[in-house]
Amino acid sequence: MTYILHLETATKVCSVALSADGTLIQLAEIADDQYAHGEQLTLLIDQVLKAADLKPTDLSAVAVTSGPGSYTGLRIGVSTAKGLCYALKIPLIAIDALVSMAALAVQKHPNSQVCPMIDARRMEVFAAIYASDLTIVKPISADVLDENSYEQYGTLVCFGDGAEKMKDLWENRSIQFDLDLQPSAAGQITLAYQKYQAQQFEDVAYFEPFYLKEFYMPTKTKA
Repeated sequence: MTYILHLETATKVCSVALSADGTLIQLAEIADDQYAHGEQLTLLIDQVLKAADLKPTDLSAVAVTSGPGSYTGLRIGVSTAKGLCYALKIPLIAIDALVSMAALAVQKHPNSQVCPMIDARRMEVFAAIYASDLTIVKPISADVLDENSYEQYGTLVCFGDGAEKMKDLWENRSIQFDLDLQPSAAGQITLAYQKYQAQQFEDVAYFEPFYLKEFYMPTKTKA
């Protein structure tokens, strides 16, 4: 049996899933506006393993969101995944955050173009557009959006925390917003199992998250 632990930490959602031979068997997740992933991630890992009556040594691989997304969240997820893989001597699998989100969306919205969007401050988002078979329509990029953005792609289903701020601006366009659809480690299941079977693994020592843009640290102004 191939057991894969899945970690999703790219956004305010901290999500952990466990799969067996490409089928979801356990899921635990929380959404915290304070991004408390450092406190919650290991607790959720322990929770899903205990619920499945498994030990860390039963795992075949660890899959982790590679980015883009929250700088801090990605660092926590990747460092945790690398630590597990190194200690257990098992492979590391990287899954793109937006592809993982799209995998969930096409299950709920078949035959639709889907646009996962992760908030990147102000009117900027990390976004991509996928067809219903997950082929890329618009590659991943960091985009500053306005009322006319993505018009060339026609009808879309937009979701994720980046879509929330576009709902009013795009209210007169042929765009469906599904704000209930959030990132989840469950979106990694099929993608990670395919990579496991193809032995598409990352170098545990050198793998780094895909940030897409540089980390921004606001400077304090003098009083």
